[in-house]
Amino acid sequence: MLKDITLGQYIPADTPIHKLDARTKILATMGFITVIFLVNKIAAYTLVFLFLMLVVALGRISLKHLIKSLKPVVLIIVFTAVINMLMTPGDILYQFYFIKITSQGINMALFMSIRLVLLIAGASIMTLTTSPIALTDGLEKLLSPGKKIGLPAHELAMMMTIALRFIPTLLEE
Repeated sequence: MLKDITLGQYIPADTPIHKLDARTKILATMGFITVIFLVNKIAAYTLVFLFLMLVVALGRISLKHLIKSLKPVVLIIVFTAVINMLMTPGDILYQFYFIKITSQGINMALFMSIRLVLLIAGASIMTLTTSPIALTDGLEKLLSPGKKIGLPAHELAMMMTIALRFIPTLLEE
């Protein structure tokens, strides 16, 4: 049932995105996520989406793989949209007893859904184009300055990579 989920999987290829250093991809993904939470206009979301599609094209990532990575979170996205639509105050468009749908709620639901989709898609691109070993090494190198204050960089990187590696197995179980 859930065997076709691509979240946390690596698909090897010979593309410019695959050849990037893992640290670059990790930092770029963090920057991408930051941008997603900073934008609040439909034009900005369109630019972010176009950038994402450019990376997908450069990485020769199948849209099927990207859509499959969204499969595990569809329920969360729908739930978030419904809660935002019903709980955001504003100009009432429809009311049935205590249930109120507002125009601001619909806007908030739309923006939150777009954010979640872009967030998952952006993180999936990183895992689809970076091997688990490269991801571990990159994460360890990024965390290595923390060793000076006692941060166990190697252990943290290994735990995160093991957790990422076993997402498909846990979903299957």
